[in-house]
Amino acid sequence: MALGKWIGGFLGFMVFGPLGALAGYALGSLFDNALISFADGNDGPHSFEDAYRNRYEQNQYSRQQQTQGQRNSFMFSLLVLSSYVIKADGKVMHSEMEYVRQMLRTNFGNAAVQEGEEILKKLFEKQKQLDSQRPGAYKSAVYDSCRQIAQYMIYEQRLQLMAFLCQVAKADGSVPPSELDALRWIASSLGLNAQEVDSMLNLDRGGNNLEAAYKVLEISPDATDDEVRKAYRKLALKHHPDKVATLGEDVRKAAEKKLQEINAAKDLIYKSRGM
Repeated sequence: MALGKWIGGFLGFMVFGPLGALAGYALGSLFDNALISFADGNDGPHSFEDAYRNRYEQNQYSRQQQTQGQRNSFMFSLLVLSSYVIKADGKVMHSEMEYVRQMLRTNFGNAAVQEGEEILKKLFEKQKQLDSQRPGAYKSAVYDSCRQIAQYMIYEQRLQLMAFLCQVAKADGSVPPSELDALRWIASSLGLNAQEVDSMLNLDRGGNNLEAAYKVLEISPDATDDEVRKAYRKLALKHHPDKVATLGEDVRKAAEKKLQEINAAKDLIYKSRGM
């Protein structure tokens, strides 16, 4: 898949503002001549049936472009925010980069892996350049991008974006304080909260560790049984896979796995309480 095909939709959906500026820098010559042409070279419809068919096809294409724009905007946002999380501890870990490669491969195929890596490298260069001119400048750019994402992306999609970022941070087997601070700061900038970050960081342990299970459900072990039930229902609703279905089947499946882990945490708590 050519880079222009997946990033073109992003630029169409979120072309202005700081995120668009970072996109323009990161793409550079990679994006030259890659945009899809809308001209089909036809002289126009020659009958009512042709006109109707053309209008239907245009409407279908427009809906597809909107969906693709949301999907690509999501993925580019992931790259931008990953560039900040990965460098939060001052170094680029191979395991974290490999997780991002797997994400690109799963969502866009093998052809997108190298292109995504190039974008990340350019973002790292931009971070170094900006921070050398003014310490904290890249963080300011990321903050502005987060506010833009919060404006254009619905809450449930931002939650899924945060879930992927937590996985990036955990890819090397641990989450140092610098990365945890970065995740919580990004969450706040996206209109989310620290409890949601802690919940997603504990998902893989929530099915066999009671302390982690309570963190997954975003409640205290002192919560009443009724509060546990309410917390689970609220969590299951906001993490439902259908809420992110427009981002693609692969993202929906990732949300489905997340919901299964939430269910496992709930089951462990219920069992421990005899509920």
